[in-house]
Amino acid sequence: MKADRHLPSKELINLNHLNLDFVSEIEKTSGVNINKCYHCKSCAGGCHFYQTTDYPPNSVIRLVQLGLRNEALECSTIWLCVGCHTCSIQCPMGIDMAGFMDGLRQIAIREEVVIAEPDILNFHRDVLHTIKRHGRTHKLEVMLRYKARKWDWFSDLAVGLKMFSKGKLHLMPSKIKAIGEIRKIFTPRPDGVIYE
Repeated sequence: MKADRHLPSKELINLNHLNLDFVSEIEKTSGVNINKCYHCKSCAGGCHFYQTTDYPPNSVIRLVQLGLRNEALECSTIWLCVGCHTCSIQCPMGIDMAGFMDGLRQIAIREEVVIAEPDILNFHRDVLHTIKRHGRTHKLEVMLRYKARKWDWFSDLAVGLKMFSKGKLHLMPSKIKAIGEIRKIFTPRPDGVIYE
């Protein structure tokens, strides 16, 4: 029988590498009070991607609470979260799990840790790039950038052709009139954060 990766590990926690200030740092970055979590696991029950993650959402909170900074920042879960807020709706304490995960992603990028899911980060960057250029997403450009990076042109060609035939993919991007206003979003903030 295959072991469930979401069951507690037999490994001991190395107490020499704890960062007990991590909770306050993530709360400052995300604006989310994770100490309200009493680990009922309702969030995991609501998560559509639970079976693909290395940790359920409440366990990522526990990693942060225990000061296990590297484990939290290097886990796949923070990148697989799509921000659908289903977990937050399920949470009896109303914890904004999507905001919490976003805060962890911001710190991971800022500190240049090893990204567990680089394809997801690159996809997000491609989407932001098209918004910066055109004022909105250009799906065909995003898809072609992703395909070029992966050298995987034909695996889902049928889906792409179907989207194109239904008018879901446009050859030319549509632009908005106030593109300058959108580009202002991408200027560096005073705290050094750059949306790219």
